[in-house]
Amino acid sequence: MPISPTQKVAIEEVIAAILDVTTRGKRQLAAMFMDLVDRTEWPEYYEIIPEPRCLNHIQAGVAKGRYKEATDVFTDISLVFWNALFYNEAGSQIALDAESLKNVLETEWKKRPALPPTRSSPPPSSAQKVHGTETEAQPSTQDVKEETPSIAPTPAPPTPAPAPVAPAPPAGVARVIAPSQQSRVPPTASTSQTQPKQVPLRPKSVQQPPTPDIEVDVVSPDSDVQDEDAFLAERDPQSEEIVKQLEKGLPRWPGFGDEGWMDEINPERYSDIVHTIKSFKDILGNRLAICLESLPEDSAMSLNLSNTAPISLKQIETRARHKMYKSSKEFDLEFARLFEKARRVHETGSETYGRALLLQRLYQAITSPNPPSAPYTSSTNFASLKAGPGNVKPVHGSDGEGASNVTTHRVVTRDRTFVDEVNYKGWKIKLGDWVHLSSPDDPSKPIIGHVFRCWLSDDTDNKGHPGITVSWYYRPEQTFHPANRQFWEGEVFKTSHFADHPVEDILEKVACQFTARHIRGRPRPPFWYVGFPLYVCDARYNDRDRVFVRIKNWNSCVPEEVRQTPEFMPIYPFERTVYPARLPSPFLAKSAGKSAAKGPGGIIPGSADQPDGPGDSEGAKRRTRNNTPLRNTPSAPPVPTQYQATHTSYIQPYTAPRASGPDRSVVSAAGGLVAIGGPGQVEKLAPETAKLFDRDPDTGEVLWFAAPPLNLPRARGPRHSLEYLQFLARKRKQGQTHGSIEDYDDAPAKRPRNIPTVTETTIQVLKELSFDG
Repeated sequence: MPISPTQKVAIEEVIAAILDVTTRGKRQLAAMFMDLVDRTEWPEYYEIIPEPRCLNHIQAGVAKGRYKEATDVFTDISLVFWNALFYNEAGSQIALDAESLKNVLETEWKKRPALPPTRSSPPPSSAQKVHGTETEAQPSTQDVKEETPSIAPTPAPPTPAPAPVAPAPPAGVARVIAPSQQSRVPPTASTSQTQPKQVPLRPKSVQQPPTPDIEVDVVSPDSDVQDEDAFLAERDPQSEEIVKQLEKGLPRWPGFGDEGWMDEINPERYSDIVHTIKSFKDILGNRLAICLESLPEDSAMSLNLSNTAPISLKQIETRARHKMYKSSKEFDLEFARLFEKARRVHETGSETYGRALLLQRLYQAITSPNPPSAPYTSSTNFASLKAGPGNVKPVHGSDGEGASNVTTHRVVTRDRTFVDEVNYKGWKIKLGDWVHLSSPDDPSKPIIGHVFRCWLSDDTDNKGHPGITVSWYYRPEQTFHPANRQFWEGEVFKTSHFADHPVEDILEKVACQFTARHIRGRPRPPFWYVGFPLYVCDARYNDRDRVFVRIKNWNSCVPEEVRQTPEFMPIYPFERTVYPARLPSPFLAKSAGKSAAKGPGGIIPGSADQPDGPGDSEGAKRRTRNNTPLRNTPSAPPVPTQYQATHTSYIQPYTAPRASGPDRSVVSAAGGLVAIGGPGQVEKLAPETAKLFDRDPDTGEVLWFAAPPLNLPRARGPRHSLEYLQFLARKRKQGQTHGSIEDYDDAPAKRPRNIPTVTETTIQVLKELSFDG
């Protein structure tokens, strides 16, 4: 949530308290941290520290309202001190000052109830986390009112040539320790139960999202703890290191292609297009281009961009005004690079991320062959469809809520010519690719689509215009699920919805792996490159019945032409199996250390004995569409669950009440609890045993049989008696011989008719009228 006036005052008080810390000699401890390190004198500082920060810039940002959340301010201030602790020797004066001020920050922050809770460990974007190491044990908190004596540097392991002591630069750098001199301590799990917001300009990597760095209590899968914070499960440091090491050596994206760019236009229009993007406002009057103007001009290597040359909206505007672009393609490519940087810098799903995607869709609309006319307004965020995932009618039932005639249950073939691939804005889209598409409902949650067809329109109005037909994948917040359901990190769900999108809806290429391969490695190019968003799919979602069904046959989820290829989406394998982190429902208030998600989905009543989550067999207890959803209910209490350590199954207690149908449990077959001696005689199956058995698809119960099925012929159905069959045979024989059954001795006599037929009545009338012929 945005920073309130009360929070702003509290933050300013915290900063003032930090600046007021002095020693008895009136030395200001914060003086060394006011400005950034000189890049010319200390270039290696910017190679080691991924997120340099200084107090002057933070103080100015708070005053000008650049921060959207209070936790962002805390993260930036703490980074100032964590950076100093990482870069300098433990025990040096600058490290002691940084430790003291970090403690002051945490103490002053906690004193003010208006400020949200924070963490005391390094932020995800700190050097400690990025380089995969925690700092050495820091000195204890010093009395900030007393002069801290100068302490000799901690002796480092012997090296051939110790680094000389250099004078301290203005931003708080006392002495640099070579990587070989630093003691590398593997990160340990913290017990903090809160998760901070990411810093605004944190380099975004969907493959390494901030969740693994969340400091939470790691709860045993079989624990009965009912605390909401116990839902989060941090991936172990070794697994995280395996993923980072693999991705570090993978090929980088070569960049945009040469096809699909806008047609040549008058250079005078370049400035008009830039002005349209800069001046566009939403219905509330907010100018959205701020999300582009706030981007750093330099491109960090950690962003994994296609080009590291400086790029900014102001730079594009200057070049367009002075007519420096030689072609429309060059102008178009500059904007494509700018939007690429915005998608990487801004946090996925954030408001600024959504604004960047909305402006990208607007830009693609006004540079299309049939641009809309000004003023540029749209009720669908310039997307081509009127509704997105979760807001359309179920494809296998017309009585559900949502917009109709948006999606179908199959690929439409009329009025189009199918092609192998389409090119748009340097992207080459072909069969089997996954893409992000503009969402008409929430720009920050782009539609995840799997390409099943590429085509050229045969329609009269759009003759030859390219498009794609995709299968929609739903996000967790676009589904209805019980409060206790957990999700893989980055998990999405296959649906039966197919939709046609023009190429203007395409925002970028992404990738989605099915679980069997996601836990074993990362996709090889050209299916995925480091920096591209990456999702994982484990189940189908039926939005009519609101039920999840685990996918067993992955081939059924890809186009038929792709199945015939030697191998679809091969992988670079990990050293060992690496499972994603498990996250709670996005509708829970504390699901990710932030406010509950808003979406077309919601929380529905669920059974505590039948949890639903990644890796569960066939989902859980089936729910019908008559279940009343509790939309966006962040206060819904979590239901205690009982998971196995492998997250592949769950145990249903024998006392669980059944919704309907006969009780076919083992206890009931034995005559009930009384007959077997009470509950003490019942023992639950061990998790490693229960997962070996199949389960009932409707109830989720373990299918237990006392013995294997007997190898006997199938019993025949009921037959007629021999007497009746003999009667039918004699009747049939007599009828064939005499032509009538009347001659059959045993045939029952027909009952005489009392009412004449129509023919008999007609003959009688004619006789009476003397017309008998």
